[in-house]
Amino acid sequence: MEEKDLNIVITGHVDHGKSTLIGRLFYDTGCLPPDKVAEIERISKEHGKEMEFAFLMDHLEEERDQGITIDIAHTFFKTEKRRYVIIDAPGHKEFLKNMITGTSQAEAALLLVDAAQGVQDQTLRHCYILSLLGIKQVAVLINKMDMVDYSPERFKEVSSEISDVLEKLSITPTFIIPISARSGDNVARSTEHVSWFDGPTVLDALDRFSTSEAEQSCLRFPVQDVYEIDGKKVTVGRVEAGTLKKGQKVFLLPGKSTGIVAEIMKFGEEDLKEAATGECVGIQVEGAEPERGAVIVDEVTSNITDTLRANIFWLIDKDYVPGAPLTLRCATQSAQGVIGKIFRRFDPASAEIVERDSNTIKPAEVAEVEIKLDRPVAVDKFSDIPELGRFVLEHAGHPVAGGIII
Repeated sequence: MEEKDLNIVITGHVDHGKSTLIGRLFYDTGCLPPDKVAEIERISKEHGKEMEFAFLMDHLEEERDQGITIDIAHTFFKTEKRRYVIIDAPGHKEFLKNMITGTSQAEAALLLVDAAQGVQDQTLRHCYILSLLGIKQVAVLINKMDMVDYSPERFKEVSSEISDVLEKLSITPTFIIPISARSGDNVARSTEHVSWFDGPTVLDALDRFSTSEAEQSCLRFPVQDVYEIDGKKVTVGRVEAGTLKKGQKVFLLPGKSTGIVAEIMKFGEEDLKEAATGECVGIQVEGAEPERGAVIVDEVTSNITDTLRANIFWLIDKDYVPGAPLTLRCATQSAQGVIGKIFRRFDPASAEIVERDSNTIKPAEVAEVEIKLDRPVAVDKFSDIPELGRFVLEHAGHPVAGGIII
């Protein structure tokens, strides 16, 4: 049985083989249309090369630049187990901004390191970003093993080097795999060149990763609105985690009042017994009065607090000075507040700490901060339940920052 899609990000230092790997993954999983394969073969021949998968990515970039719609086959590849969606990471700042403001959500990462060059500056930056975002499922791919004669000794050296870097960031790589994306060694299948390695191929490693466990989590149902329909009060929203069941006892956070789910309603369906993660439904709650901004749960495992510790990405071209008023929006909740403390601020392009115990946040910086609110909200760690662990900060009605709760 096919599992749900897994969102992955493929990252690494420039020229360490990202484009070649993506093209190889498309090709080896049969996700490239025949005309694209023929086109790559033709362009490769014109350049006096064998199959050059980086040309595929160059071609797609040209299509993007020209505003041409790219066939969906170019945005994902598929194994027998499931489909993999590749999240684009065009640059450090864009990647971080997209991830932190919720426009994309990676559940796993492939980190490429050139076997000859080893760890480089951008490798360090990407490791830092993966740590910042709480991505724990990481497979390190020591690429271009063909350039070091498939040396197991060199593989061990680079493996040790990248493991030391990740350990300092509290990341334990799930797998470290020797590959040659250009030749296909250990991408979809093992070859005699790396017969000394007894671990998985890239595709095997990906298939061993787990998708989001939101379905198995406790219930999270942020209330979007309450309507009166035929004399009944109907509470509407989206199940962000867990399962909503008819007859279930629920708590309304942050106040912890209780009620019973008397009915679950969905257009075109009758007598619903439950609603799963991702479903938008209406419900009737007996014994309680839900309002927009409440979070309905089956167990009180969320953090109910007026003080948040978070990483934020400052989006606007104006400095923030502690004490300036902000509005926090998390799911359907909102609260007024201020950034009380700035523990550290970083330059995401260099991953270096700019200043500790700062009194300002500058444009395009990441900062670890404490946010003080005028009332409690119900939140979760971003790494546990993303939708209740990320937020937007507004000032005067305009977004100024995105953040994740740590």
